[in-house]
Amino acid sequence: MAISIDKAFGIHENAMHLQARRAQLLSQNLANSDTPNYKAKDIDFKSALKSVANGTTGVALTATQSGHIQPKGFLMGLAGTEQLYRQPMQPSLDGNTVEPHVEMAEFTDNSMRYLMTLRFMSGKINGMLSAIRGE
Repeated sequence: MAISIDKAFGIHENAMHLQARRAQLLSQNLANSDTPNYKAKDIDFKSALKSVANGTTGVALTATQSGHIQPKGFLMGLAGTEQLYRQPMQPSLDGNTVEPHVEMAEFTDNSMRYLMTLRFMSGKINGMLSAIRGE
């Protein structure tokens, strides 16, 4: 009987990719907290993960020439992964919408969720290794 890695991990592989992308955006926000007119960005994690679970994607990309590079990765053209701008609770005078305390809280929450997903996938892998060894 063949083991399907995609079925074994389910939605968790895609969730990790999405959480990594969100961590990247949140860290960019923190790095630009003093940049005038910088707008804080984020993605709607729930809607993006829901679109993955439903199998719906956003834009389908097609190569019109043989030399075109094909996109790789699940985030390409996926609905819900577009960058959204965060509305500040207290706008600054220089036009920057980054609020470091909000970004740190979101980054910490996202990191904990990423570690939880990683731990779940690690458990799945250990379970498959135990089954392969016959333990």
